[in-house]
Amino acid sequence: MKDKLINFLLVFLIVFFILSMFDGSKKTTQTTGNLIIKSASDSYNVPATVKIDLQNNTAKEISLNTCDLKIKSSAGLVDLADKSFCKDIKVASNKTQIVDYSKYFSKFEITWDYFIEAKIEGKDYMSQFSIWNMGFFAKFFTFFFYAPFYNLIAFILTMVNYSLFWAIIIVTVIIRSILLYPQHKMMVSQARMQTVQPKIKEIQEKHKWDHQTLWVELMKLYKEEKVNPMGSCLPLLIQMPILIVVYHILTSIQDPVNTYYIYSFLQNFSIDAIQTKFHFIDLLSVGWWVGWVLAIAVRAVQFIQIKLSMIFNKAPENKTWVVLEKKQGDNDYSSFMPDQAVMNKFMLYGMPIMVWIFTFTFYIWVGIYWWISTTFMIIQQIVVNKIIKKSI
Repeated sequence: MKDKLINFLLVFLIVFFILSMFDGSKKTTQTTGNLIIKSASDSYNVPATVKIDLQNNTAKEISLNTCDLKIKSSAGLVDLADKSFCKDIKVASNKTQIVDYSKYFSKFEITWDYFIEAKIEGKDYMSQFSIWNMGFFAKFFTFFFYAPFYNLIAFILTMVNYSLFWAIIIVTVIIRSILLYPQHKMMVSQARMQTVQPKIKEIQEKHKWDHQTLWVELMKLYKEEKVNPMGSCLPLLIQMPILIVVYHILTSIQDPVNTYYIYSFLQNFSIDAIQTKFHFIDLLSVGWWVGWVLAIAVRAVQFIQIKLSMIFNKAPENKTWVVLEKKQGDNDYSSFMPDQAVMNKFMLYGMPIMVWIFTFTFYIWVGIYWWISTTFMIIQQIVVNKIIKKSI
């Protein structure tokens, strides 16, 4: 049991590490003196959201004008043709100022290397970045998933007076409605699998030394009982691409480059009008006390949902389930079947803890989506449980 718990913890840490690196980007720095001027990213795809970081590592404040930064491509100097961009800014000591070229993405459509040059307080600075066209898979993802979903969310925003809070609620309901039927099938399959667990365990114990016969008998049982051990995969396969797309859209919902993907019937859509705050809650912030409250709320509903999903995962009256354990000398059998009790405990107690950590780590809107979605699943699980009780 200890080894299995350690394995679960290792998987958890690996997943957490990958997610924490999800938005990371490799950056290089070229410095002259103690002021660092560099692009926020080494490489961009068209349409490019170019941002320049000004890091003041000196002991004094540095003053400059944004038009002191000259960006050149193979076609020459990038002409913004917008004098309102030229502003006097001050970069405080040991602070970073960002010069944002996002709304000028149409000026960065030439693919190749770009050079940033500046002369500030008598010193010359230079850095570079690259712009490339999207690859095939990026184009496929963007034009068949990202663009349609962004326009859907943009349309919803126009219907709710640009309130991101209400748009997220509506999007959550839409996603849960799309998943309603496959999620129902998954829940029914899981519940039925639990009701036949005594028979499964008897077969496992009876044929534990004959793996081929074991799987034949299990397949026969699944067919007789009309259960699908892989029934939980379909909703995940449908849900994951949708969630990835929605995550990318909402985390960059105010990026001016998104106007590149707006359909003609939404030409009046204004990115600047999007309200990311709901009263005092900033939906695009992370942590804070709202993060703690949401994390606890999501953990609670997740625990309830998992508890409800395991209601049939117990032995009937006057029966004892066979628990497969490693016996001394049973080397061939030691790792053949997982310990169901350990897996159940992990799902009931470990998963809500993981969800709690992820909720606090990600944006506030993610916690709101997760809470509404899980509450939706609790209602659906109650309905499914009533259906299964009537059938057994």
